[in-house]
Amino acid sequence: MVDVAVVGGGLSGSLAAWRLAETRPDLRLCVVESGPRLGGNHTWSFHDTDVSPAALAWLTPVVTARWAGHDVRFPTGRRTLPGAYLSITSTQLHDVIVPRLGDRLRLDAPVRSLGLRSVTLESGEEIQAGLVIDARGGILPPVPVGWQTFVGHDLELADDHGLLRPIIMDATVPQTGGFRFVYVLPWGPRRVLVEDTLYADTPAIDHAACRAAIDDYVARQGWKVRALVREETGVLPIPLGGSGEAFWPDDTVRIGMRAGLFHPTTGYSLPDAVATADLLAGLDLSDRDRVYQKVRQVALTEWRARGFFRLLNRLLFRAAAPSERAGVLQQFYQRPESLIARFYGARLTRWDQVRILSGRPPVPITRALAHLWDN
Repeated sequence: MVDVAVVGGGLSGSLAAWRLAETRPDLRLCVVESGPRLGGNHTWSFHDTDVSPAALAWLTPVVTARWAGHDVRFPTGRRTLPGAYLSITSTQLHDVIVPRLGDRLRLDAPVRSLGLRSVTLESGEEIQAGLVIDARGGILPPVPVGWQTFVGHDLELADDHGLLRPIIMDATVPQTGGFRFVYVLPWGPRRVLVEDTLYADTPAIDHAACRAAIDDYVARQGWKVRALVREETGVLPIPLGGSGEAFWPDDTVRIGMRAGLFHPTTGYSLPDAVATADLLAGLDLSDRDRVYQKVRQVALTEWRARGFFRLLNRLLFRAAAPSERAGVLQQFYQRPESLIARFYGARLTRWDQVRILSGRPPVPITRALAHLWDN
């Protein structure tokens, strides 16, 4: 019997478990992950303004890299935006958190089923818990969605790449299949992650096309690859509408993707994962029903507050043809730096929303109006 069982060792589950282990050392905790490592094979990035200073302080040990600013590139020009940009790799996440959890972590432990107070493993073992938290990813969202798909190559180069900052959106690449851009993280002078990203209508990844796009981009930069360190792939849902209630079909305590806690337009999940970890650390976890009500309330409040982002997603996926999607993002990045920062932090003001929708629309106004209130 344990006090809390966290099922799923992805980003949200790992951060929640780590935070509980650090702030509640007497808590009888069990973390169950189906794979051999925490975090799988992923990279998560965020801006320093996306989380509170206090949260950034406890998060720092798992931060792999931090840069002063980042770049965006479009056919009409380039822009450098200030403010720290940070990334966490699954390797760093695993290496830091595993020793903190110790024997409270169960790896290679696939789950057959979970109840409100129990977890049954595929092996038949049953773990009884006062509170079960479902942090598993990989679900099909219960709302209408578009998709952000990507393939990334972590590369070791023969020579210095010359980048000072990440390029979080290089849309100068051919726009095939939807809104396509390349995302670049310079880990070191000769180490770089190059990711081919597509805002697409389906979750299917054409791996051959993505790998070819990465090879073409690297060649156009004049970089010579010494070694492919690893390949990373992913599919993120981009919600177009629907109710947050759909993520809560029963009384299971959910966090992360299963709770609808992620940025609707960027797909970034780290700020919500950090906030959820802090939320759980401050609750009386012996009261399962109270925890359920509080986490659910927070998730639904955030979902309702982010309706404007889902409106933007509808403009991007439904009003704009695939060939027009780059223009939507290009127009957005002409806005003031402070507005862009609030956008990534999902903290837009009403005036921000007006400014984003003002000016000459990048898609025909009749098409845009048809999808403003469409769910």
